[in-house]
Amino acid sequence: MIASKKNTFWQLDEAIRRKESILFEGAQGTQLDIDHGTYPYVTSSNPVAANACIGAGIGAKSLDSIVGIVKAYTTRVGAGPFVSELIDETGNYLQEKGQEFGATTGRPRRCGWLDLVAVRYSARINGLTHLAITKLDILTGLDSINLCVAYEHKGKKLENIPAQLSILDKCSPVYDSMDGWQEDISGARTFEDLPHNAQAYVKMIEDWVGIPVSIISVGSDRDETIVCKNPFNDNLP
Repeated sequence: MIASKKNTFWQLDEAIRRKESILFEGAQGTQLDIDHGTYPYVTSSNPVAANACIGAGIGAKSLDSIVGIVKAYTTRVGAGPFVSELIDETGNYLQEKGQEFGATTGRPRRCGWLDLVAVRYSARINGLTHLAITKLDILTGLDSINLCVAYEHKGKKLENIPAQLSILDKCSPVYDSMDGWQEDISGARTFEDLPHNAQAYVKMIEDWVGIPVSIISVGSDRDETIVCKNPFNDNLP
């Protein structure tokens, strides 16, 4: 028996018209986008949210929620500019505790403080409606935590990613520092369960990027997750 064939576009279009829920999942990050990333240190495609419409064959207006997934710190694989990279004990701490090694190749990921300049850029490029913060638990145990809120190049403060890679590669980070926390947060299931300093860290990200945080990962297990607000249905808690 030969299975019937149907254009995927029609199946998706019919589901949209029936007001069914459809989830598109993207791979890789905005900085690896061939058009909007740090070319030539990029992939060969467009991993930004808009490409879900092109690849699936649906109209852009059909996307109701766009959730950006960002680690509580920044990582990068391979070469390319990395303004907030930590080549020290803290960087090693994040790499080891966060198990930042390629699942297939075992290649170590470069680690650094969270780059809010890059996160805000990604939020705007993708038209994000919500943020999901992962690996917040990896920061547990640090006495202080830095967040990169701007770049500096030849004495000039830059609040946005420069267009020229040659400039970006020579930028240094401008940090805001916050007190860390020592408490185990893996058992937190509501935002209020988090230590005060962890709450302040999440709020800093939310306020600076201008996008609400809807999901927070506090551990590696599936249930070690805080859902602050369901990003796919505003009528749900």
